[in-house]
Amino acid sequence: MSPLVLALIALATFCTSILSGIFGMAGGMILLAGLMALLPVATAIAVQGAIQLVANGSRAIFSRAYIDWRILGTILLGLLTAAALLFIIRYTPDFVTVCIAVGLMPILVWIPKDWLALDASKPVHGFLCGFFGSGLNLAVGVAGPTIDIFFIRTEMDRRTVIATKAAAQVLSHSAKIVFYGAMASAMAPGDWIIALIAAPFAIIGTNVGYRILQRLSDEGFRRWTRYIVTGIGIFYLIRGLIALQAG
Repeated sequence: MSPLVLALIALATFCTSILSGIFGMAGGMILLAGLMALLPVATAIAVQGAIQLVANGSRAIFSRAYIDWRILGTILLGLLTAAALLFIIRYTPDFVTVCIAVGLMPILVWIPKDWLALDASKPVHGFLCGFFGSGLNLAVGVAGPTIDIFFIRTEMDRRTVIATKAAAQVLSHSAKIVFYGAMASAMAPGDWIIALIAAPFAIIGTNVGYRILQRLSDEGFRRWTRYIVTGIGIFYLIRGLIALQAG
């Protein structure tokens, strides 16, 4: 891969990590879109998982005082259940499925609270968050809006939401690396180099985003999260439908 492409990936990682540092998602969605333009789908998901593991890991460390460990435990149980199911059925992602699935996710953040009153602080809901949210992350590479509906309606403030979601994403991205890295053709040595080069930019971007988050109100945080994720979802949906029609 040329130095110019590596530089562009590093820049994209920095910018998307800032976005994720502020809103707890959206950055990974954009980064995955860029990587899928350069790499096979399974490889792109694995590389994105490695980069996002660093970004979310640093975000979880920066905000570790706000992590709700009880919620994280129930999410882990759901993730392990989903991972076992995907392994049993020998799941393999494809470009169209990933794009359409990610494109439809933002619908979830617009569902009225009274229609789907999910709360990750409740044990059963936390398990479902891990099974559907983190499981979807494992299946298609991202699942920000799916996880978000379990947090955005809780009574937790934005710092606890960001910290706990970051820790949950560390678990799901780790699972992605193991799941897709185990595939013989998923990641070549050069792909790991991409992740290593992008890693420090992920940490720096996350730190910048975390500082911006401290100046954002809870109301502004929730409002802008919806708009940004919806815009990204529309892009993915259009891209998937075009690929479906062409294929």
